[in-house]
Amino acid sequence: MDLEILRHSTAHVMAAAVCRLYEKVQLDIGPSTDAGFYYDFDLPHRFTPEDFPLIEREMAKIVAEDVPFERLEMSRAEARAALETAGQRYKLERLADIPEGETITFFRCGGFLDLCRGPHVARTGELKAFKISSVAGSYFRGIETNPMLQRLYGIVAQSQQELDEQVLRLEEALKRDHRKLGRELDLFSVQEDVGPGLIHWHPKGARIRSIIEEYWRKEHFKAGYELLYTPHIGRAGLWETSGHLGFYAENMYAPMVIDDVSYYAKPMNCPFHIQIYKNNKHSYRDLPLRWAELGTVYRYEKTGVLHGLLRVRGFTQDDAHIFCTPEQIVDEVKRTVAFALRIWRSFGFTEITAYLATKPAKAVGEPERWAQATDSLRQALDGEGIPYVVDEGGGAFYGPKIDLKVKDAIGREWQMSTIQFDFNLPERFELAYHGDDGKEHRPYMVHRALLGSLERFFGVLVEHFAGAFPLWLAPEQVRVLPINDKVLPAAEKLVEALREQDFRVAMDSSSDKLGAKIRNAQMEKIPYMLVLGAREAEAGLVSVRSRMAGDLGTMKLEDLVSRLRDEVASKAGGGNTGVAESPATRR
Repeated sequence: MDLEILRHSTAHVMAAAVCRLYEKVQLDIGPSTDAGFYYDFDLPHRFTPEDFPLIEREMAKIVAEDVPFERLEMSRAEARAALETAGQRYKLERLADIPEGETITFFRCGGFLDLCRGPHVARTGELKAFKISSVAGSYFRGIETNPMLQRLYGIVAQSQQELDEQVLRLEEALKRDHRKLGRELDLFSVQEDVGPGLIHWHPKGARIRSIIEEYWRKEHFKAGYELLYTPHIGRAGLWETSGHLGFYAENMYAPMVIDDVSYYAKPMNCPFHIQIYKNNKHSYRDLPLRWAELGTVYRYEKTGVLHGLLRVRGFTQDDAHIFCTPEQIVDEVKRTVAFALRIWRSFGFTEITAYLATKPAKAVGEPERWAQATDSLRQALDGEGIPYVVDEGGGAFYGPKIDLKVKDAIGREWQMSTIQFDFNLPERFELAYHGDDGKEHRPYMVHRALLGSLERFFGVLVEHFAGAFPLWLAPEQVRVLPINDKVLPAAEKLVEALREQDFRVAMDSSSDKLGAKIRNAQMEKIPYMLVLGAREAEAGLVSVRSRMAGDLGTMKLEDLVSRLRDEVASKAGGGNTGVAESPATRR
């Protein structure tokens, strides 16, 4: 059975159950989603999780009745009359969205009638297993000035066993929620006094970010990139030339006026990199130019869509632009895809799928350039041997692209990296290079983001590792646990010795008992704990505990250092990525 149809049909059954149980229910929409389904309601009753079993039982009754989904076509006048009689004001607005001449359809199951395109399963009895998972607020049409509706989310499966596995995955996802772990591990926060969607990185989170940035810079230099730093604001004329004020203004913040000139906070880095390119004349011998920047940008996002680190208003993009000749483009794209895969695998992500988006109906640029660009993307994917899906017509109007999606430890897919051709900006800014024929030519330009943004990447990373970062990323790699105050001097020397070896070390010098110190370190997901008593101090040894493996026995300091160095170099570990602990992932 088609999963999308199954989900959409279950959303209708849920809406029918809500209408049976509660009074004055106003309906909006109930689509399927990648994870399940939802339906938006407006009613006096405020849903809580305690209501979910009641609604599920009513849904089960509708399923047991095994009533058909009947498709009904109506004229616009008939549809309006039906909705007015039912008092469904949101549905009346949705009706107005349907273009003149398009068929208007309703679906009926039992006594429930809903404006809907369909399709649905034949009968409600085909629905086997479902569960309401959560409730959230949602503005009508997503506009903040519109009424706030109640959105009930649910999941559905073709068997109870599949549903149970989905529920376990949801429970695991809740445990891994980066907002929850961010608070518990003191990694980041959003301060209301400053504003929503603006991230404050706390010392531990900032430490991890600095490690990621250091690794990012090192790998980019090795890959032949040069790094740029560009301003946070630019004159209005720049954004007019780039087209942002014409096509992207609703996502930009209001201008600030400086010396009677309007400036905008940058939503993207590309125009600044282009200005640096234009600062000098270029020959074909200078190309390719690979320029990267960890550039902080600002985009207006509606309050209702902000979500922890995953959807913010200010973020740092790991941005890069490649300027090259047509002859270089295939090799450059191959290099870029290989680079992206290497970076993702180094962070512990091994399941990666690509999506190749091709030329849309409306596009700029010469047809031969589109053909060459698309072919170069295809060749790069074929060369790396990674699976990819062709999204026909899914490219931007200014060029085809590759999107890379990664699966995390519990099987969720995240869209992260993008490799995007651009035939538009080189034309708008009149970019040129001198060819070997002595004439001016237009360079190819490729936008490239590997991690996407540091904020979103960090949120995904937290959830992938469930906060238990591998040794090379852990903000605190080792914690020294002295048994009593008598060994504090020896513990301090141990801390100092490990810091000299460039390890991130702290000491728990509290008066807590050893068991409590170990529990605290485990709760804070410290990779290694070193227990130090009088016997170990006298013998020049440490008793080593691993976050995952438990007691490793006593070691000499040099042996411990060697072990830690090998683990950091391999980028192995990470403790609990969830594969072993989540029943939903076992087979």
